[in-house]
Amino acid sequence: MALRLTARPTTAGARPRRGAAPARVATRPYRWWTPYVFMGPYLALFAVFVLAPIGYGLWISLHAWDINVPAKPFVGLGNYRELFDSGSVEGPRFWSAMRATGIFTALSLPFLLVVPLFVAMLMNGRFRGRNLYRAVYFAPYVLGVAVVGLLWRFLLDGNIGMVNHYLGVLGLPDDIQWTTDTPAAWWGLVGVTVWWTLGFNAVIYLAGLQDIPAELYEAARVDGAGAWHRFVHVTLPGLRPVLLFVVNATLLASANMFGQSYLITTGAPADETKTAIFLIAETGLRRFEMGTASAMSFVLALALMAASAVLFRIFRERQEDR
Repeated sequence: MALRLTARPTTAGARPRRGAAPARVATRPYRWWTPYVFMGPYLALFAVFVLAPIGYGLWISLHAWDINVPAKPFVGLGNYRELFDSGSVEGPRFWSAMRATGIFTALSLPFLLVVPLFVAMLMNGRFRGRNLYRAVYFAPYVLGVAVVGLLWRFLLDGNIGMVNHYLGVLGLPDDIQWTTDTPAAWWGLVGVTVWWTLGFNAVIYLAGLQDIPAELYEAARVDGAGAWHRFVHVTLPGLRPVLLFVVNATLLASANMFGQSYLITTGAPADETKTAIFLIAETGLRRFEMGTASAMSFVLALALMAASAVLFRIFRERQEDR
């Protein structure tokens, strides 16, 4: 008896019939622990290298911790009270360092925000040699703080420095003590920092400028907006998220300045340029008072957290007003 073979119609490319139920896609069952498996390596590293040091530093700040002395008695908040006591030894020194940190941050922040933005706007244009121009402005940022500090310590030297030499060639005062006198020392530190780090902020700004649609500028030109109005009403609003990041990162970096002051001015004159990080390192690593240094670190961290919170609040209010 012969078998009758019939071809079964294929369904590839065929449209589903009306009223037919959609085909079910096989999915694996969801397990609540799956995301934590993927986050596990990061969480482990974060706990070991971030949370554990923070907890250990907090524990040290509650003790009279001298690494040369076996006994490390518990003093509770004694180290913190000493910092806020004007009659103590560490209190005036700490707040003098905080004042120096505030001065440097206030002087450097405007330049580190405005100058890189101007450079980024130039780099965003179309001209010959644009890539070389970008590399030249970013090149100093790849140098280490030791190289930058030692280089500018000789360039800014009041007696043999090239800066005073060329000022004299231009007919300007050539006896400025950039490393041992204020306010010249502050402007020297700010100038070195701007020269060294503006390339990073400029690259961040450049990425933000390239994300702004060109149609917005064309529409502004059609409406008769000049260069300044296009900058205020198109560029700045388009850079708002980037600007928040740059301001916050620059604020934190300026408040944590250490290498420039340590290598160029060594805190002179009379510890006026000794920043908070400089004092913390000196207290903990040179005088071995780790408990006091840890307390200083946490007070500085709380101050920076408060400043960041205020900054985020300001940007949020301005965004809501728009």
